[in-house]
Amino acid sequence: MERTTDTLEGGDAQTAKLQALAPVLENTAKSVLLTDADRQRHARIQSGSLAVLAVGGVLVLMYLAKAVLVLTLVSVLIAFMLAPIVELCQRIHLPRSLGSLIAVLLMCAALYGIFYVSYSQANEFVSELPKYSGKIRSVLNQVRLRAERVRQTTRNVLPEEKVEKGTLTVRQSSNWMDDLTSGAIGATEVVLLAAFVPFLVFFMLSWQDHVRSSTVMLFNMENRNTAYVTLGLISQMIRGFIVGNVVIGVILGITSTIAFWILGVPYFYIIGMISGIVSLLPYLGIVLAILPPVVVSLGSMNIRSFASIVAVVAISHVIALNVLYPKIIGRRLQLNPLAVTLALLFWGWLWGAMGLILAVPLTAAIKIIFDHVESLRSWGDWLGE
Repeated sequence: MERTTDTLEGGDAQTAKLQALAPVLENTAKSVLLTDADRQRHARIQSGSLAVLAVGGVLVLMYLAKAVLVLTLVSVLIAFMLAPIVELCQRIHLPRSLGSLIAVLLMCAALYGIFYVSYSQANEFVSELPKYSGKIRSVLNQVRLRAERVRQTTRNVLPEEKVEKGTLTVRQSSNWMDDLTSGAIGATEVVLLAAFVPFLVFFMLSWQDHVRSSTVMLFNMENRNTAYVTLGLISQMIRGFIVGNVVIGVILGITSTIAFWILGVPYFYIIGMISGIVSLLPYLGIVLAILPPVVVSLGSMNIRSFASIVAVVAISHVIALNVLYPKIIGRRLQLNPLAVTLALLFWGWLWGAMGLILAVPLTAAIKIIFDHVESLRSWGDWLGE
């Protein structure tokens, strides 16, 4: 009986101890849970910070290596344009390296022919330029007079800047020799970089299969099939983009040539094709497409002819963007207009004029990658239609 009483008293003591320790245990559990939540929150903040730093580092690298990246991407586009020639050579049982060499030589010959024809036409235009010198001079005088009127009006409206006596104004004078040297260095860099294009295109064509298979082998075994399909879709997209632009450029070139022939524009058979192809450039295309016919028509231009040229270029540009481009290229890329506009702004800011040219295929390739990565699929849906 005494043992039972002692047992009950011991149980009550243990229960009392547990009840006394309960708040302590509860606080300890809460502190552990809070610690885990804080760790998860810190981990998310750390991963987000690392992602921001990684994106910033990539952007800095892309800006600093702009020349190399642009040159490589342009070579990739040219290689896709010449790929049908290589495939045709393979069908007649020629080695791929020989077919690549033939394609590159044909590209160089075509570029030389375009340069030779353009140079001869430019010389002919310069030789006939003195005939129009009087009219060009009068047009320039009118522009100068209007600019002078605007300057006088601005001077009358805005107060003149007061200069205190004894103040010495220092103006930096530009040295023409330095400008000429810097311009020559810039032109030399462009020529040197452009000289790598034929070699890059040749190796891209001749080693295409090796590069593709080696790129797939860089991924894990479970991701290799996805990488292979993604590369195939990107190749198909780039080829469709190039073919679509060529088709639209030819259509615009032919229609512009016919229109300029009717309007009596000199050298319409060259100016029409140049204007039609240049019109495909985003944003700046319509402005650049107007310049060639206006320049060659300075000698015989009046307000009516100028308005006709602008109307022809504007109508062709609007039809190309709203009818031809969505029908021929839009369904291949599957990008929404907002994504295309933002891509043009971003790549144009990053790489300038070449960024505007490469913006659409780069964004379409990024969308294809996003569509085949589970964690990035929502971004691919945002870029899509």
